[in-house]
Amino acid sequence: MHIPGEVKFLVCVDSSDECKAALRFACMRAKNSKGQVCILYVIEPNDMLHFAGVEKVMEREAKEEANRVLTELKKETFQEFSIKIETIISYGLKYNKIVDLINEDKTISILVLGAAPEGQGTNYLINKFSTGLTSSIHIPVTIVPGNLSKDEIEKIT
Repeated sequence: MHIPGEVKFLVCVDSSDECKAALRFACMRAKNSKGQVCILYVIEPNDMLHFAGVEKVMEREAKEEANRVLTELKKETFQEFSIKIETIISYGLKYNKIVDLINEDKTISILVLGAAPEGQGTNYLINKFSTGLTSSIHIPVTIVPGNLSKDEIEKIT
């Protein structure tokens, strides 16, 4: 249950280190501000549409992976921070699904994204939100460098 005026952090996750850093940051901020955290895992479409049987298997495996990642992250964060984590699995393009969720759930206050260290990822979402921020969403975006240590994140939250 969301309490009016309470800060709700949205973190789009996968199994990458930068997503874990972003989630740690959001959890620390939520704990310190008595806020909430929502983690979103987006299963993106693949190009195997002409192989229906293969696509069904891939879809099932992607959902199993999403559930595994969310369960693991939820367990780890609850053990460390003792805060309730809301989890959502969505299907589609990450950027679109994040924007849709923010526009649908007016309780989301801040989007937290993890930045991949130089040469280790595309940082597509960061680039996309940086260039189209004011036209797509109307909340602040916090970018957390994926190579920050636990102590460094603790220091800034």
